[in-house]
Amino acid sequence: MTLLLDTHYVYMFAAAFRGAPASEKRFFERSKGRFVVSAVAVWEMRLKWGVKYRSGARKGPQRPEDALAILRNLDLDFLPLTPDHSAATLETPLGHRDPFDDLLLVQAQVEGMKLVSRDALLEFHPLVISP
Repeated sequence: MTLLLDTHYVYMFAAAFRGAPASEKRFFERSKGRFVVSAVAVWEMRLKWGVKYRSGARKGPQRPEDALAILRNLDLDFLPLTPDHSAATLETPLGHRDPFDDLLLVQAQVEGMKLVSRDALLEFHPLVISP
């Protein structure tokens, strides 16, 4: 099975699973699936890096360029955002309006993948696997 990583798991891979719950580490260690990083997740990382909280801390935990350099050295595949992905309609609509969730799910749908996510808003979507 090919598994598309939600953005929080892309961050986790880039951070070598530091601070990750043991159950999630085990899921990824034992999985026989192929892991894929979407350009959509990298784009979301870039946008989060550019946003700061009032405290001055960045919303994203890691510079996207640094994360991408680490990810390229791992055994991961990368998926571009294509015009077909951009034009596709999600067969099972979301109950919320996060455009990144929508695009990641559309990519999973078009490419015949499952999206691996811990997002509670996505846990019942048929294209989502939660560790």
